[in-house]
Amino acid sequence: MATAIVLGATGILGREIVKELGRKPDQWKTVHALSRSKKDECPSNVVHHHIDLTTSAEEMAKELKDVRGEYVFFAAYLQKDTEQENWNVNGDMLESFLKALEITGAVRSIKRVILVTGAKQYGVHLGQPKNPQLESDPWLRDARWPPNFYYRQQDILKDFCAKHTNISWVVTYPNDVIGFATGNFMNLVSGLGIYAAVSKEMGRDLIFPGSDTFYTKFDSFTCSKLHARFCEWAALEPKAANQAFNVVNGDVQSWQDMWPRVAQRFGMKVKADQFLGESELAERTTLDTPPLSLVASEIGLEGKVLPSRLEQRISLVKWSQMDEVKQSWNRLAEREGLQKEALEKATWAFVDFVLGRSFDIVISMSKAREMGWTGYYDTWRALTDVFGELEAAKVLPKSQ
Repeated sequence: MATAIVLGATGILGREIVKELGRKPDQWKTVHALSRSKKDECPSNVVHHHIDLTTSAEEMAKELKDVRGEYVFFAAYLQKDTEQENWNVNGDMLESFLKALEITGAVRSIKRVILVTGAKQYGVHLGQPKNPQLESDPWLRDARWPPNFYYRQQDILKDFCAKHTNISWVVTYPNDVIGFATGNFMNLVSGLGIYAAVSKEMGRDLIFPGSDTFYTKFDSFTCSKLHARFCEWAALEPKAANQAFNVVNGDVQSWQDMWPRVAQRFGMKVKADQFLGESELAERTTLDTPPLSLVASEIGLEGKVLPSRLEQRISLVKWSQMDEVKQSWNRLAEREGLQKEALEKATWAFVDFVLGRSFDIVISMSKAREMGWTGYYDTWRALTDVFGELEAAKVLPKSQ
């Protein structure tokens, strides 16, 4: 029987790792779930511990004095306003935590550390990447691009494992995660659901708020439940040692397919001419240095890589601030007993970004499959499952 330590245990990805291990007490004797607060009821083999990862290694060591585990799943993350701040705080959190394990002596028990990062690895936030995205693709380290804290975290982890040769590492790269965590509105699905529910309350057809270009392009999503299963597999699979892996559902989806299904689920229809005319809520941003430019010469695209665009037909940041929207949401929330703060706390800028890209996101799962991973999750099923969880949590109204 194995033991585990899960950091970021109440986040969208960390919560599912705790649940996946927690439902298998015959395989996972003890799961130490570490977070600032406890938001969920835990299975009998899960022990919650408070931890503040922004403190010093010495302070963390006091909180970790009774925590031991063979497998560490680091899914903690703090979002800051700039990439330099993200580099500083997220790198420091991992570095201090690993030092704390050395101080307490817990490092002697550890076999493998699984670090959860994301597809920012490939610069998808900076413009068009090379597709499909492969784990062997070059890192964007030079001065043309802002600092990427995933690179710092991976360097820290590799140095730690080089120092402690009994410990191996694994890094995961999920993308556009579909999941739910109690009290956490920083996710794509809650924003989509609130937008659809309010649009219906206002008596309007459903309009895709993002890029009309992206509407017919392709994206690769990650179901948080599938990611949790992958993390368990990667922790225990000998061949996965010291490897980084893409982790996406296994299908490649497009909003032209899913948006009508979203409308149908909420008892609506898609506005037939949704991309005609210009909305006063439109936003456009140019991304001057797309990651594809890094490899343009070697793949024969020199002089052909143009700046990428973010295009919001309806900026949800602006939309969410409209009086009509706030009034409609308050009326809906009051009538249906919903969490009123959901509209204000939803991460509208993140939803704008995910839906506003003008380029494909195609992520390969070949590396993991060649090592024996067979997991798959239908993206629409993942999306509608999370809509159901949000309804049960009173973030969204029940579908009619």
